[in-house]
Amino acid sequence: MALVLNDRVKETTTSTGTGTINLAGAETGFETFVAGIGNSNTCYYTISHQSANEFEVGLGTITDATPDTLARTTVISSSNSDSAVDFSAGTKDVFCTLPASKAVFEDASNNVAIPSGGVSVGGSSLDPLSLTFTGTGLSLNEDSGTAFFQIDSGNGSRIDFGVGGTRNFLIYSDASNYAEFKRTTNHPILFGTNNAERM
Repeated sequence: MALVLNDRVKETTTSTGTGTINLAGAETGFETFVAGIGNSNTCYYTISHQSANEFEVGLGTITDATPDTLARTTVISSSNSDSAVDFSAGTKDVFCTLPASKAVFEDASNNVAIPSGGVSVGGSSLDPLSLTFTGTGLSLNEDSGTAFFQIDSGNGSRIDFGVGGTRNFLIYSDASNYAEFKRTTNHPILFGTNNAERM
């Protein structure tokens, strides 16, 4: 089972209540959920009543059956105070969407906000996984500004580790094959294996 997003996936339903809905087939010019999302996969959906003030946005699971169904697995927002809607009789539009709360985007200050809990990178066949950036520096900082990690290629190649805005340890090399391990505070550099110090 995978989370799938796809364009132009839209059907209708006449199902009522708060449970799994039966899908009635693709609208003209659109795909069915089974074709566009796939059996047993999940997707973000919107259900919108055509004639009543009822809507629901959530994460649903698709089943290829007779008829095809969408199980309303997790409700994200709705006309029922963000709980499952008890849909009344009538036709509803059902389509694949991307909820605003799940979107990752650049704000007016050109920043991308990362949700609480961090970011997971996985499922890639790349080994090693590569992170490429433009410019001459990459900096990773704690939210509090206490600790940081920085890669700087503007003058040779340098990796910095720091605390409290101060560079405490650096690894440096340049085009002339000069290399340096340097501690910028009055503390020794220790090397160890198996939790024991080594020279």
